[in-house]
Amino acid sequence: MITTLEFDAVDVRVGEIIAAELNAGARKPALVLTIDFGPELGTRISSAQLTIHYTPETLRGRRVLAVVNFPPRRVAGVKSEVLVLGVPDEDGAVVLVSPDRDTPLGGRLF
Repeated sequence: MITTLEFDAVDVRVGEIIAAELNAGARKPALVLTIDFGPELGTRISSAQLTIHYTPETLRGRRVLAVVNFPPRRVAGVKSEVLVLGVPDEDGAVVLVSPDRDTPLGGRLF
């Protein structure tokens, strides 16, 4: 169990994928995403294993939720600045979490 204060420390925001391409340096197929979080946070990069259900073309323009306050980490040669959120399907492949209506970029999950 965690407290509400601990939950509040995780900063989850709405962003829009503005670019996506294959991460050629990844051992497992992955995509490098450029995500726009609006004027307050700007754009951030993420590397994510999303190739089962998504292609770069189907991701562009899609709104997603991502943790924006984890420290950056290097993933297959890419400085991944945010963690895009997803849940596993019945086979374990990632299905993205996204708002079901239009929401402002940078909107915070609460």
